[in-house]
Amino acid sequence: ISKHLMLSCSINSSGDHENVLPEEQRAVADSQKDAYSSSLSSALLGVEDIQDNRIMAYMEKAPVPMGDTVNNLNVLYSAVSAAGGKKKSNTQLVTRTIPTAPSRVLDAPDMMDDYYLNLVSWSDTNILAVALSQTVYLWNAGTGEIEELCTFDEGPNAHISSVQWVQEGGAHLAVGVSSGMTQLWDVQQGKQLRSMNGHTDRVGALSWNRHILSSGSRDTTIINHDVRVQQHNVATLQCHSQEVCGLTWSPDGETLASGGNDNLLCLWNASASGATTTPRFRFTDHQAAVKALAWSPHERNLLATGAGTADRTIKFWNTSTGALLNSIDTGSQVCALKWSPFEKEILSSHGYARNQLCLWKYPSMAKIKEFERHTSRVLHMAVSPDGGTVLSAAADETLCFWDIFAPPSASGKVGTGSAATAAGAKDPFRQGAAPKTTRITQIR
Repeated sequence: ISKHLMLSCSINSSGDHENVLPEEQRAVADSQKDAYSSSLSSALLGVEDIQDNRIMAYMEKAPVPMGDTVNNLNVLYSAVSAAGGKKKSNTQLVTRTIPTAPSRVLDAPDMMDDYYLNLVSWSDTNILAVALSQTVYLWNAGTGEIEELCTFDEGPNAHISSVQWVQEGGAHLAVGVSSGMTQLWDVQQGKQLRSMNGHTDRVGALSWNRHILSSGSRDTTIINHDVRVQQHNVATLQCHSQEVCGLTWSPDGETLASGGNDNLLCLWNASASGATTTPRFRFTDHQAAVKALAWSPHERNLLATGAGTADRTIKFWNTSTGALLNSIDTGSQVCALKWSPFEKEILSSHGYARNQLCLWKYPSMAKIKEFERHTSRVLHMAVSPDGGTVLSAAADETLCFWDIFAPPSASGKVGTGSAATAAGAKDPFRQGAAPKTTRITQIR
């Protein structure tokens, strides 16, 4: 290399006096340049010829991110944008007064911080079922009585992964557990009626359609159980490639919507039976896990869906035609969705950075109001049987009750009667910190 540099210097010096090198010197310089390039390539790259070799080259595509992947830069940018563009309530969109603070706050110790689980359900008999780690508790919203229904402690990592009341009567509760079993409980008798197998991993989503109970699992399958018969598995639906975290039947019982950690939204016909791998529709528009699913009570075949941090959108679908009607960027992870039974409004709950609830006017999707109380992501929501009160359950281990959907003429509040704890029952719902503008009814 030194000789080459010296030769180059001498060639450059002589070039000051002559514009054209002699033919012999030019040939020597070219041969030494090639030798230098070959020596450099051999030393750095381990190859003699650099013509067909590149220092940097992508040999294959980067691996697909797994799970509810968070892009920290996007999240940070979104958080700053959301904080800077925070909107005030638009009172012109509604004629009623909506309280900004919850009417009640309860502690829920050991509430699992897991986006893919569904841990609360409110029955039409006004009983709230809440799964806290390994135990399911029943809270009577009218009397304040608390009852421990069941505990699943088979192993150190055992936990309740989903709960769902039967549609009518409020006498039976489906419970999904981490082992992959789906249990059916008679809450009036306080005993387990049956345990249904079929899954090989935890059951994170449940939905009823009369006597059919659908269960979605981390093993990527959905099973339709006919709870009336011994051979309960009447259909196995296979389309998702990752955990099924959202599952809900349409009000008319004709369509099952499923969302997964593979970012897929699938629509299944009620007539599906046996092993089925082809849904009626398979949508890939979401960019993160699809957990939040809500059928409109006002328009048939209207489905709202929400997804995780990498997506942050609420999308609306015509499930008859498969058309995407609208998509709204909420600025944060969408954990749950609930429609108002009285107005064309939809409520969404969110994660980082503000952990808020947002009330939207449909179909304009103008933001009516935001509700802030939780200090961690609001993973679950449930609506009272009278349609007026919304429960929000968050990873900060609190349950908040909001009078959001109540019509203007409604004056009573759910769960404000005399409180009495069931004899001998554990009381997991300790009194939470009272909101400044609201007095919390004592539970004990």
